[in-house]
Amino acid sequence: MERQAIGLAEAREAVREAGRLLRENLDGRGEVSFKGAVDLVTAFDRKAQELVDRRLAAAFPEHGFLSEENLDRRGTSGCRWVLDPLDGTTNFAHTLPIFSVSLALERQGEILLGVVYDPMRDEMFWAAAGEGAFLNGRPVRVSPVDRLDRSLLATGFPYDIRESRLNNLDHFTNFAVRAQAVRRCGSAALDLCYVACGRFDGFWELKLKPWDVAAGSLIIREAGGRVTDFDSGDFDIFHPELAASNGLIHEEMLRVLNLGRTRRTAGEDGR
Repeated sequence: MERQAIGLAEAREAVREAGRLLRENLDGRGEVSFKGAVDLVTAFDRKAQELVDRRLAAAFPEHGFLSEENLDRRGTSGCRWVLDPLDGTTNFAHTLPIFSVSLALERQGEILLGVVYDPMRDEMFWAAAGEGAFLNGRPVRVSPVDRLDRSLLATGFPYDIRESRLNNLDHFTNFAVRAQAVRRCGSAALDLCYVACGRFDGFWELKLKPWDVAAGSLIIREAGGRVTDFDSGDFDIFHPELAASNGLIHEEMLRVLNLGRTRRTAGEDGR
């Protein structure tokens, strides 16, 4: 049985309740608005965020909070909750039942715990630093696949895909002919958890935000996997590039990610 890190029980309870809210309202009738050309937000993104914030603020009033829907509150403890209340908003808005709630506790750049909940499958992934990774209470480990050409990978595409040439299509093309297959599910948090439990062997994406990756990156590391940037550097939740794997195919993935890569100066995006 896993040890209970401080805040883990409250985090799991909060994301489960938020997930229940989302599941009960997956009917396509909610209000949808646009933050960008293809970047959606629903009323339930905000309602789930308010629910989790309210629960955790009551339990840990000294903690800060960072969440996707314009919530950035400083605390006094040095700890901060990092939340994506609905990872997979586009899926949810189209009633495609692939989405999650992702929550992590961060302190001075270190992720202390992470929880990702898939309410449609009732699957809850979690990890606490140094304590291993779990799915519904059972320990999980990354896959033993050690060749890229036998690997099932996952990725996603940035919201500015229509405007920027840094849109991941080049990487997708390169991996499509080198891996066994590539999937695009629409929830980065779930993709990371699927690497952690061996369903995927690797995942990469760019232009992600802290709330997309904070929980899942810890879950992968605690499951024995590896998470870096595209140059094999230490991963930071505020870095826009992420490569994650079972560790065995990581170097092969990095070589593909750097095929013909154009070195750009800071601030350029290839438009």
